[in-house]
Amino acid sequence: MADKDVKEGYLVTEDLVKRFDEAIAVDEVNLSIRQGEIFALLGSSGCGKSTLLRMFAGFEKPSAGRILLGGQDVAGLAPYERPINMMFQSYALFPHLDLWENVAFGLKREGLPKAEIKRRVGEMLELVQLTPYAKRKPHQLSGGQQQRVALARSLAKRPKLLLLDEPLGALDKKLREQTQFELVNIIESVGVTCVMVTHDQEEAMSMANRIAVMSKGRVLQVGSPKEIYEFPANRFVADFIGNVNLFDGKLSVDEADHCSITTALGEMRVGHGISGTLGMPVTLAVRPEKISIAKQRPAGVDRNLFSGRVKEIAYFGSFNTFIVVTPDGSKVKITEPNGSRHDLLDLTWEDPVFFWWDDTDGVALRD
Repeated sequence: MADKDVKEGYLVTEDLVKRFDEAIAVDEVNLSIRQGEIFALLGSSGCGKSTLLRMFAGFEKPSAGRILLGGQDVAGLAPYERPINMMFQSYALFPHLDLWENVAFGLKREGLPKAEIKRRVGEMLELVQLTPYAKRKPHQLSGGQQQRVALARSLAKRPKLLLLDEPLGALDKKLREQTQFELVNIIESVGVTCVMVTHDQEEAMSMANRIAVMSKGRVLQVGSPKEIYEFPANRFVADFIGNVNLFDGKLSVDEADHCSITTALGEMRVGHGISGTLGMPVTLAVRPEKISIAKQRPAGVDRNLFSGRVKEIAYFGSFNTFIVVTPDGSKVKITEPNGSRHDLLDLTWEDPVFFWWDDTDGVALRD
């Protein structure tokens, strides 16, 4: 296999299926994960992401399909025969061993020379900035430090593939946000290919190069965080990633560079075509931060302009969220950054308002 092929399709699944009796947990999943990238499997509980990860690790045997790592089919190999290491959400550290011994455990099992073990453990502890804590037991460390020890132990064996199962799930929100960047920096400095499972969209968006959004055992979309957020492939992805307003309607115009959707609120124009059939059901997705709001009708705006009344206001420090109720009873969520538009401070409950967005700010979805 050529070097380019290995890089572009280092970990590949081909029509991968996993059944548990009559239930299908993973349904014909096809993925191509690049060498050296951090790839996230994102979805709610029961979507099949953890089962997929366990098949990569060898803890579950596929019902059908193949798993290729560097061109080799590893689906039939036992976990210990795969050049793969998995870091569990619980970290699974040995409480009776100090940090040094925890990191060295797998290397000793492999029978490496003492000098090589010492060198690798030293490198890993330095990498995760825990060298001064080498003789401490896990219970003497913070949650974030324990997480880094587990990562060091996983990387010490120099796996070709690192699997992370909800890697930050055991940490509180503030520590989780701090650790996200530390974890990415460590993984990227080593250059290992990494697949992580998470149900936390912010975690996936901040850590992964690319994301696979899963539902009911299927992969619905694969793309960069920006692609997933800005150009969702369907209604589920749009609704699952971030906040979104969804306007249901029927396709009334469909040209190469634009289309229009007739909704209960009125005609909505979108800056792209969808090659659909006039009259077909279409949903328009518009993110709350793409929508502008004001008391006065904006000058020069004649498309995607609607009116309503402020029903709810929530202050989040860096931004405000407004819930506007329209004449047809729809609720529209709008977020505006604080400090950029001082006149927004005049908005209060029950105020009549106008809101609008640009043609290019919405995405027309078939399903």
